[in-house]
Amino acid sequence: MKSEGVPATAGMGGGVFARFGEVRHLGLVAALVLLAVVGLVTVPGNFATPSNLISILSLAATIGVITVGMTFVIIGGGIDLSVGAIMALASVWATTLATQSYGPFVMGLCAVLVGTGAGLVNGLLIAYGRMVPFIATLAMLVAARGLAQRMSDRKTQLIQQGNEAVVALSTTRVLGVPLLVYIFALVVAVGWIVLNRTTFGRRTYAVGGNPEAARLAGIDVRRHTMLLYALSGFCCGIAAILIMARTTTGSSTHGDLYELDAIAAVIIGGTLLTGGRGTIIGSILGLLIFTLITNLFILNGLNTSDQLIAKGLIIVIAVLLQRRNLKERAP
Repeated sequence: MKSEGVPATAGMGGGVFARFGEVRHLGLVAALVLLAVVGLVTVPGNFATPSNLISILSLAATIGVITVGMTFVIIGGGIDLSVGAIMALASVWATTLATQSYGPFVMGLCAVLVGTGAGLVNGLLIAYGRMVPFIATLAMLVAARGLAQRMSDRKTQLIQQGNEAVVALSTTRVLGVPLLVYIFALVVAVGWIVLNRTTFGRRTYAVGGNPEAARLAGIDVRRHTMLLYALSGFCCGIAAILIMARTTTGSSTHGDLYELDAIAAVIIGGTLLTGGRGTIIGSILGLLIFTLITNLFILNGLNTSDQLIAKGLIIVIAVLLQRRNLKERAP
């Protein structure tokens, strides 16, 4: 349908927007290089070590999978504040003794189903219950975190013997890189293909850019919105598997403030908060910038509160730059 292809241009699919997207990506790469230089200058003995680089990639992998789902939601004109809590709930549910007794495959399947189910509830409330995304996902954040605490009795649940296959995702390395990093790369690749080469991706841009025009073009906006939040929950389920592999635990405290990092990465990557434009690659570059900043603060022994202040300032600057760029393009 031709009308569905138009919003894809707004998603940097061609013309001026494509060139702007390429320039923005180059700017993000330049920022990464600058941060790397800062690391080499301030902590030369610790930053450029294989173990630190693997640590950066492993941390980015968990939040990165969530960021892919968040990119779809925000391009579609929504927001999801519940991703960290959903990931925590999925990790707790998957590591209960009852679930673990069925083996690692069922543990992974449980995490994905719980994440997808919670995302689907968000989608139903927003698309068919006509709730504001901010309110619906905020309610899910509180409810999912509370349910995770109730199920685990606020205790950390260890992965039992016989389920080492889950932990192996973090300990097994191919070419020196943990398997969970390859899973992250696979999710990014599939997300990029879905967003840029499928009807689902074109409809996501259309729904985020102009929901009414998308409806008139024959797109079921409510169903598509529901699917976007289910996709976000699905990504949270995968992220739960990765964090279980990294920590060998399921806990109600997993994913604390992950929604902040994911949303910030998407914004820094150039995705409009109002929807209709954005890229997976930009979001991942934004994520790597945030992960590097976190790593540099830790290596330099700086206060965690200062790290949060710095991240907040970066978000504000990114939003202000978005607004300025939009005003410059306005006719």
